[in-house]
Amino acid sequence: MNLQLFMGKKNFDCGKAERWFKERRVKLQIVDLGKKPLSARELDSVLQGVGIDALIDKESKAYAESPARFSLDQAFIRRILFENQALLKTPILRNGKRATVGFCPSVWQAWLDEERG
Repeated sequence: MNLQLFMGKKNFDCGKAERWFKERRVKLQIVDLGKKPLSARELDSVLQGVGIDALIDKESKAYAESPARFSLDQAFIRRILFENQALLKTPILRNGKRATVGFCPSVWQAWLDEERG
């Protein structure tokens, strides 16, 4: 299992997600979006897993100031998300082609159980 935890601005859910995996001794790659943004391919993979609406942090100041909030054009919104990753809701956990956004321990546990057989 190749898990990647993408964390943006430090928030409570990012810390909880990191702790959740540490407590279970699960190895994962932690990526700070401030230092290394999602690549186009990574963003597309996450979008396929969760959808564009789940990925946008609609409570953020960045979203309030973004032209994405006025558009229904998915390609335009994707481009805006790629260019301004402060709009992304975090934490984002990627497991191959599957992904979650936010704190989702029930989904993560199901993935771990599935992996262990």
